[in-house]
Amino acid sequence: MATLTQSVTENPSINPSISQGEGYANALPEKKVWTDEAFMELPDDGHHYEIVNGELIDMGNSGALHGYVCGLLLASLMGYVLPKKLGVILDSSTAFKMKNGNRRSPDIAFFAKERLQGITELPSGFLEGAPDLAVEVLSPGNTVEEIHDKLVEYFENGTRLAWIIHPKEKYILVYHSAQEPHHLLKSIDSLDGEEVVQGFSLPVADLFQPLSF
Repeated sequence: MATLTQSVTENPSINPSISQGEGYANALPEKKVWTDEAFMELPDDGHHYEIVNGELIDMGNSGALHGYVCGLLLASLMGYVLPKKLGVILDSSTAFKMKNGNRRSPDIAFFAKERLQGITELPSGFLEGAPDLAVEVLSPGNTVEEIHDKLVEYFENGTRLAWIIHPKEKYILVYHSAQEPHHLLKSIDSLDGEEVVQGFSLPVADLFQPLSF
């Protein structure tokens, strides 16, 4: 299968929600070495931050559709993972410490219990490495470069499965490595936890259902 970048170039319809603009969201002017303590002490101003190449990056806020899809999938994963004690599910407020010093925050993360042996409660700081399952729900401002860079870091730091969800176009790209998507899921398909979240399955259509009150 073509790479993410090639897919956009050769078939624009496959990735219309990722622009190829200026790259990441707004880089803040601070030039400093960001310690865990300094990052944790950032004010709770409603913004989502990451540290990328030593810079504090304001990732911006997401819209209603993004939040709705995240909420649906988060609830489904929580409802499956917790009763079976497979590990922990973490939301986008959680930053993970990469080997290169970056702090990344997937929209949804699953950390398997095998990687949490010997601890009885999660640290107040960051977990080392990337989650076993990393989920990114795209917003209009995301870029090909940004998503590719995240995938590279995720898989270099322990991720085994990644789902890149395109809520506007209603499809999901499944990755087993950062090089290229393993397969594409549409509304007629089911999302599978594979060997990472064993037994988990969710109809893709459930994430893209219209509102019905």
